[in-house]
Amino acid sequence: MTQQGVRRSADQVLALAPDAASRKAGSKLGVAGPWSGTGSSEEGAVWGLCKGSGSEPYRTVVDIADVTGPAYQCSCPSRKVPCKHALGLLLLWAGGESAVPLAQAPDWAEQWMAGRRGRAEGAGAAASPGSAPGSGDPEAARRRAERRAERITAGATELEQRLADLLRGGLAGAEQAGYGLWEETAARMVDAQAPGLAARVRELGAIPSSGPGWPVRLLEECALLHLLDQGWLGRERLPDDLTATVRARVGLPSSADGPAVRDHWLVLSQYDTADTRLTTRRIWLYGAGSGRTALLLSYGAAGRAPDLALPVGLALEAEVSAYPGAGQSRAALGERFTPPEPTAIRPPGVTTSRAAARYGEALRDDPWLESVPVTLEQVVPVPDGDSWQLADAEEDTALPLTPAAHRRPGLWRLVALSGGAPVKVFGECGHQGFTPLAAWPAEPGPAVQLC
Repeated sequence: MTQQGVRRSADQVLALAPDAASRKAGSKLGVAGPWSGTGSSEEGAVWGLCKGSGSEPYRTVVDIADVTGPAYQCSCPSRKVPCKHALGLLLLWAGGESAVPLAQAPDWAEQWMAGRRGRAEGAGAAASPGSAPGSGDPEAARRRAERRAERITAGATELEQRLADLLRGGLAGAEQAGYGLWEETAARMVDAQAPGLAARVRELGAIPSSGPGWPVRLLEECALLHLLDQGWLGRERLPDDLTATVRARVGLPSSADGPAVRDHWLVLSQYDTADTRLTTRRIWLYGAGSGRTALLLSYGAAGRAPDLALPVGLALEAEVSAYPGAGQSRAALGERFTPPEPTAIRPPGVTTSRAAARYGEALRDDPWLESVPVTLEQVVPVPDGDSWQLADAEEDTALPLTPAAHRRPGLWRLVALSGGAPVKVFGECGHQGFTPLAAWPAEPGPAVQLC
């Protein structure tokens, strides 16, 4: 990616967009019409002038060689990063050298790039071992942790009583009580400093009257919540890995204290989920040397995209450290040694029956696990009544697609990519079925993003 001949695809560029509106606006600017003075350098800079509503065109420059990800500068007033002009410029650059040729950078672009290099060198010179601030008073931290644990224990005990009252009175009462009862209970869990318990309680509140079979779903979720409560209350008797999982599910923070694994990491997928409080970005990586699959989580305030963005289908050399917990995939991205660049790496796949078995095995370590990352080796998307499933080309088995997968346009991308022939598909396999996130054609070719 640091050289003119290595270019991202349009999908990889649009994956950098902070929101859907920016993707749409940036796509409109990915043509030559509004641009002039475009160019790029072997050092990894792309620049151009974009005609806007003002008398002067917007000056846009992107540093695509930074190992931490692209950096952007634009004279437009937008506060989004990247703005639509930066996205449009990168889309134009992705189209080929004829649109954005190699050239000498203008003064304004060169000055910005030089300033970035100077700041980076200054930061490197200032960094030294032992210069990081201390972690504070360990004894005070221990006392704070004990007080929080006491609050969570009180909240879990209260929640157990409320679950017992619900079952004693019958599940039909949950439909009559309405959502207010659940929101009050969730607020109590927030007061107890147990956000994980609060989130699961809110999910319970959405189940009554949610469609046929809701009492069964409510009972299942109550059982899982009861299991989590009991796991916390009896955590001293659990194995260390399971204790770490229970702590994470309750909502206690943890750090990625596993050993750093340096590898070439293929970006398998990237997608966002949002609620009224937070935008969560999930990025799945596959290590070519270690064979590990790792999940990166990044967060942004409501309505704002998280900072971390890695284009699907590219690979980068970096260090990744695992979070504690039995069977956990979550990891933290450490030092990056190369920028993301095209690769021929593909993760190995399994059959659909093996994928289902893998999820079952993972539940032994984490009973609250919604899904596991799986690559299916040879599957064909086929209709199944009003829904779709992935039929295994090697055995007489299939995995149904989740309701979420049916609502995504990526389903039709997958059908078109397959054309009735087997393809390799990466996704999440859980109790509701399989959600495809990326796929590769039978012939050599780049990954196709499905989310």
